Formats: sequence, C-alpha cells, structure tokens
Amino acid sequence: MITSSRQWHACLQLLLILLAPALALAAEPLPSWQDTAPRQALVQFVENVTRDGSADLIPVPERIAVFDNDGTLWSEQPMYFEVLFALDEVKRMAPQHPQWKTTQPFKAVLENDHKALAAAGMDGLKLIIGATHSGMSSETFNASVKAWLAKARHPRSGRPYTEMVYQPMLELLDYLRAHQFKVFIVSGGDVGFMRAWAEEVYGVPPEQVIGSRFVGQFQAQNGQLQIIRTARLAHNDDGPGKPESIDALIGRRPVLAFGNSDGDLQMLQWTAAGQGKTFVGLVHHTDVKREWAYDRSSDIGRLDKALDAAQQNHWTVVDMARDWKRIYPFD
Repeated sequence: MITSSRQWHACLQLLLILLAPALALAAEPLPSWQDTAPRQALVQFVENVTRDGSADLIPVPERIAVFDNDGTLWSEQPMYFEVLFALDEVKRMAPQHPQWKTTQPFKAVLENDHKALAAAGMDGLKLIIGATHSGMSSETFNASVKAWLAKARHPRSGRPYTEMVYQPMLELLDYLRAHQFKVFIVSGGDVGFMRAWAEEVYGVPPEQVIGSRFVGQFQAQNGQLQIIRTARLAHNDDGPGKPESIDALIGRRPVLAFGNSDGDLQMLQWTAAGQGKTFVGLVHHTDVKREWAYDRSSDIGRLDKALDAAQQNHWTVVDMARDWKRIYPFD
C-alpha cells in the first residue's frame, strides 16, 4: 500500500523504467528521417528480422550492427576531428618539446603554416599523431581527449564537437537497441580517442568501440600499474582492417552495417556476404546548406568505389539532403 507522496513517485519512476522498452517500440521510429526509401527499408528490415514467427527472424545474439564513426555518426569536415585534436595537442604540449619550434611538421603547426603542413603530407601527419597519441598512459590520453572536447569548438558551427553528431543516426542507434541489436563502432580512428566520449554521446560502451590502436605496454611506475601507449601501431582499422577486427574482436559477422566512404567498403562487403537477411547502408553527403556536399573527389571521406558498389549491389544510400529532416540535435 502506497502511504506517502515519496513512495508514489518512486513507484511511478519504477513503472516508467519498466515500460521504457515498450514505449520505445511503440513510438514512431526514426522521427528525423523523411518517409523515403531509406527509412522505409530500415524499418522493414528491423521489423522482419525481429518479429516472432518471421521467416527472416534473427536470433538476439546474432543481431550485430556495426557503424563507422567519421562521416557516418558525426561530421568529418573540414578535417577529421581527431586530426584537429592532434594539432591542438601539439600547441598544448609544445612547452615540453622546445625542439618542435624548429622541427617540421611541428613548426608548421605552431606557426599555423598550412602550406608547410600540407607539404608534410601523410608522413608528417603520422609524426603528429604519434607525438600526441603515444608515450603516455591510456588514462592520461583519455583525460586529454575529454579536456579538449570540453573546450574545443567546431570552426564553422562554433559548437562542441560532440554536438556535431547526426540526430537521425542517434535515433537509428536507439531504434536498433530497442529491438535488441548490439551496436558496435568500427572506425579508422584511434580507439582511445573514441572511447573517451562514445558512451556519453552514442550510448556505445568502451568494449563495443573498435578502432585503430597503438601497442600497449604494461608497466609498474612508482607503485602504479599502467598501460603505456607506445608509438608502434598495432592495427590500422581501415579498409580490410575493419572486417579483420570484427572477426577478431566480435566473433560474429554483422547483419547490419553503415559507412560513408571507401574506407568502409570491405566492412560493408563482409556484412552483405553473410547468410540470411542483411542491411548495408551508406551515408551520402549531399547537403551543402546544412552540412557539406562531397563524395568521389574529396580528400576527406572519399566516397567513390563504395558508391559504385552500393549501386551495383542495391545497398541503401542515404541522401542527407533528401532523406533527413534535420542533421544535428541542435537544428
């Protein structure tokens, strides 16, 4: 018997928690999506593979969904956000490295010399990533990423980078979880960089984030046990590296995969080649007004071979300008 207002509110709160999954299923799915072919295909796929008695029913343990991050779950222009983090870290760390003032590519970063930085190319970027992503404990790196995200702002929108996420994709993640899919991020980005914020922003816990990673070395220093991030790359989680890491770390072939670039092609192919019903999707950046428009000739997130494969294999291509009512949560 409920005898007080406090007990009543506690009971109501418990009831809402118990009803949350049912309410999520009952709500109109994917409200930020236009009712066009991609949304219809997604809803039909999920309903078909999760409905009891369906010929296409996928058992709950096999409901594995994988998503690229850059350009698929959040924006990647004018430059990959992790690269922008690394450039800012060079400036923050410069007092501890006086030699950087005269050493390229660090000199170019400190002087905002974009021409010299571009001339350094991929080799220069690797040096910057190595210097800012290794030589520290995993906890220290995690704290550095969180500190940067707390103060850094996107150069065009002025918003925190964690707000530059796609509202339609956040809804898709929730929709899949409501139907007992297990969602993984499989990205070419550094796994430590993404784990610092993915659970808060996407609801994806660290153990379900897969990315490129440096070799970690167990050390005991001053009575403290640490994993030190060394400068040696353990795995490049791009291109064929994505299905390789899925096989090694998940152990199940996904039944749903989303990407946005040629770096995701092999992950999409691996998913499509599975037994039974599968869903393969591409986010196509076509919205020059609300986001950016780019594909085959872009240096960032190039979508060329994967776009051809999507057309040939009848994969779902999401046209951002046509298929999404809104882009960001703040729209």
